[in-house]
Amino acid sequence: MHDQPAPPAPLGPVPPLFSWEFAADPYPAYAWLREHAPVHRTRLPSGVEAWLVTRYADARQTLADHRLSKNPAHHDEPAHAKGRTGIPGERQADLMTHLLNIDPPDHTRLRRLVSKAFTPRRVAEFAPRVQELTDGLIDRFEADGSADLIHDFAFPLPIYAICDLLGVPREDQDDFRDWAGMMIRHGGGPRGGVARSVKKMRGYLAELIHRKREALPAEPAVGEDLISGLIRASDHGEHLTENEAAAMAFILLFAGFETTVNLIGNGTYALLTHPGQRERLQRALAAGDRGLLETGVEELLRYDGPVELATWRFATEPVTIGGQHIAAGDPVLVVLAAADRDPDRFDGPDVLDLGRRDNQHLGYGHGIHYCLGAPLARLEGQAALATLLTRLPDLRLAADPAELRWRGGLIMRGLRTLPVEFTPPRK
Repeated sequence: MHDQPAPPAPLGPVPPLFSWEFAADPYPAYAWLREHAPVHRTRLPSGVEAWLVTRYADARQTLADHRLSKNPAHHDEPAHAKGRTGIPGERQADLMTHLLNIDPPDHTRLRRLVSKAFTPRRVAEFAPRVQELTDGLIDRFEADGSADLIHDFAFPLPIYAICDLLGVPREDQDDFRDWAGMMIRHGGGPRGGVARSVKKMRGYLAELIHRKREALPAEPAVGEDLISGLIRASDHGEHLTENEAAAMAFILLFAGFETTVNLIGNGTYALLTHPGQRERLQRALAAGDRGLLETGVEELLRYDGPVELATWRFATEPVTIGGQHIAAGDPVLVVLAAADRDPDRFDGPDVLDLGRRDNQHLGYGHGIHYCLGAPLARLEGQAALATLLTRLPDLRLAADPAELRWRGGLIMRGLRTLPVEFTPPRK
């Protein structure tokens, strides 16, 4: 009688996912998934069932796989999950035709139209305005000796920057700040609050597009705003409908502000809780060396980045990822936060090293859906961190890290508040 092979040892229970405790530090749970269940099917808080992809190699392959569509029409969604993917309210507001929801050839056409606003040259031209905004926000609180860096700094900076880029008049930008604030505050709560803000934003954008079209000069001015550029393209045969123009402006605002809020917030928090790395960066900045700032922002994107899970994908046919069969119509979510701490790809993945060189993180995605606004976000992140550390050199946390609360959304990762103290500069 031959010995029978022993059955595989049980994995043990999957760590709890998507609780408030998990939100504070998801990395141990993601490490367990990477090792034991790298492509794992789970029920999300919304009730939708989706596959989580956690290993770097699988994540990179998945992000570039043309068989995984961005279009929610491919979701084989049960009745209880209707409308539970994507941004709350975008269906009702007729804002579905944006870059996060479409595939080639429409994706190729729309991305080409808007990509010229985010060229390295155009972003470099925008750098003085970003620095002006950064300094202006610090001016408002530096005499106080304390601040909430999310509310007072990380949140308004990218809102005002993207509004300027889009061409939202200065007198209307505080309305955008209010709507965006509603989206962030309701990130883990009722979808209705977000949907109402989306509806208001949609109405405003439709009116602004109409006003700009009426007043559009015959020839574009140097540095023409993005909404005017979209209108001009649609009026010159590029087949951009008014809905597409509104959806494009909306998604650039929506995707362009919260990611940068979290980059600045998470990045500052990481520096304040790693004093050796923070002092290293301050010394480099004082010496006029910005090389460590550039590699440092990339490392902060890898270590605790602003986007925890890549946006939704849906299998258009049966696919195999990491040895796991996935049926057509199933949703797939790539866990960027897990992939970017994969020890098979990064040495010492749980160590923050601002000088890390081999750092092909997935913080801004990969493939044709790589984040269009990444150059602008990098500019804003570098300006924000360098200016904070230079102007407020003794910046320190004003709360126990265990008391800080993280927003409980699915896609984004960011702090609700970041209370800090510092010595006010002498006048």
